Amino acid sequence: MSINLLPKFLPEHTLPYLKKWFGSYRIHIHITRDRHSKQGDYIKLPNDSHKITLNSTLEPELFFFVLTHELAHLLAFEKFGRRIPPHGKEWKLTFGNMILESLPVYKEEARPLLIKFSKSPKANFMASEDLVRYFRPEPETTDGVYIENLAMGEEFIYRKQVYKLIEKRKKNYLCQNLSTDKKYMFKSVTLVQRKKQNGE
Repeated sequence: MSINLLPKFLPEHTLPYLKKWFGSYRIHIHITRDRHSKQGDYIKLPNDSHKITLNSTLEPELFFFVLTHELAHLLAFEKFGRRIPPHGKEWKLTFGNMILESLPVYKEEARPLLIKFSKSPKANFMASEDLVRYFRPEPETTDGVYIENLAMGEEFIYRKQVYKLIEKRKKNYLCQNLSTDKKYMFKSVTLVQRKKQNGE
């Protein structure tokens, strides 16, 4: 996909930043359906071009944020060499600077959160509860809810599986899959669906 076709997925005024970051690199942008395991990824192709894949379901600001994340991989590898860790200090420095540079793209309320995040970017923005609450707020018109707002013992649906909230452990929540009896830890701001009770 050409960079000129990206604006329909992006907030306004993002192209100048992208054109600067893309530079003379040959970058193939692929837009795909929603993937639960990842929001975007980057690989360098054998012909020295680059491929970035992004989920089509991301909201514009989050789409730009994820695209910036993936471009930071490209720029860090090109500047510091291919042997650096994917999310090491070189990538953190590159991504953090790109966030600060493109801060005007984001709404006013997001900027303090992004400035804080840019000081030591994480591999997944889900590690920042503040950014999760901003990019993925609780829906107002559905049964979607952050797991932290469920009652202990309450059942919920996550990725078509039914779970039961067992207990809180520090900032996370221990939950049991009712089909397999296996237990998993969930972050407090994981969006889940309330399980309707009989008669509702």
